[in-house]
Amino acid sequence: MQQQPTEPTRALEAVFRIESPRVVAAVARIVRDVGIAEELTQDALVAALEQWPRDGVPDNPGAWLMTTARHRAVDLVRRRENYARKLAEIGRSLRTTSVVEEPSAPDDIDDDLLRLVFTTCHPVLSAEARTALTLRLLGGLTTAEIARAYLVPEATIAQRIVRAKRTLATKNVAFEVPYGPDREARLGSVLDVIYLIFNEGYAATAGDDWLRPGLCEDALRLARLLAGLMPKEPEVHGLAALLEFQTSRAAARTAPDGTPILLRDQNRRRWNRLLIRRGVDALARADAAAAGAPGPYALQAAIAACHALAYTYEETDWSAIATLYGLLAARSPSPVVELNRAVAVSMAQGPAPALEIVDALAAEPALREYHLLPSVRGDLLARLGRTQEARAEFGRAASLTRNERERELLLRRAAELP
Repeated sequence: MQQQPTEPTRALEAVFRIESPRVVAAVARIVRDVGIAEELTQDALVAALEQWPRDGVPDNPGAWLMTTARHRAVDLVRRRENYARKLAEIGRSLRTTSVVEEPSAPDDIDDDLLRLVFTTCHPVLSAEARTALTLRLLGGLTTAEIARAYLVPEATIAQRIVRAKRTLATKNVAFEVPYGPDREARLGSVLDVIYLIFNEGYAATAGDDWLRPGLCEDALRLARLLAGLMPKEPEVHGLAALLEFQTSRAAARTAPDGTPILLRDQNRRRWNRLLIRRGVDALARADAAAAGAPGPYALQAAIAACHALAYTYEETDWSAIATLYGLLAARSPSPVVELNRAVAVSMAQGPAPALEIVDALAAEPALREYHLLPSVRGDLLARLGRTQEARAEFGRAASLTRNERERELLLRRAAELP
């Protein structure tokens, strides 16, 4: 019989999932190698597995992991042949295991997580490697979860991550937030991975929980820091606005038992009005900074604003949302954007024209295993009274999703059809 995990072990699993990105980032600042930083963080986890069941869970488990990992990092630096050079970089803080403040550009922001995301988004890595490594280190996703999200073999993702860490080490990539042209060159990748981290927290690709709030909080904080770091970049403010709007709905998106609640059924009185105001302000800054047409994140933020500013589902300006999705599709063509446009068209013009858009997407290779395509199609068919076809589509969507909560929702929708 399989042994059940003890209370300290369960606590450690939860804490490690939340704290590991911060620990990796802090340790990487000492050892200057993200691969070694991840190994030392794992060493701290092993030490906790040995000590916590014996001594009890510490009062501040996150700080315990951070301190243990930093001690190990300092010990490693001391053992290295280039100790003298590292000692000069770390200075007096080496003896106290705290990290010294480094010289930085006048507009720099001191945040280890932000340093880590800029490091993992270095152009020496391929786009696929940047995404996989960042989701692994900052998103806290397992290799299997990343593989499921991108519909590729787990071994492929593992190889990408290993090669990415090796490349960063061999190329001596600095652990820093760059400035000037270097910062601008990495900005697109940084925005994309912050958005991916948020999305994994907002609607988890796999597992028993639909939401992972810690990932959303980290992504939102990084977006806010980036907005302070690059105040003249409209897409930075666009991303920040989008995440503010999306986060504002968090409390209303699940029932007390964790069951997902669809947008039309959410209690909008539970939406966070402060975050909505912050989103409106960030979107205004994006508009003010834009020299031409709005970028993809600003357009998505404008769509989210249409939802956030409607006091009821019926008051939503679906025509404006459909128009914005049309602009987004022209700016950044994507079958997923087109699928979202179909949803807006269905609300503005009815399910029949929307079904034509969805059916035209059926041959898209990128959507072949995408569960939201049959989910949207099932909803449109149900509204057209084609319940037998709708039930089959909801069943297919349930078979494609890797998230248990979402599977339960889809099966329930199928069962509730007349």
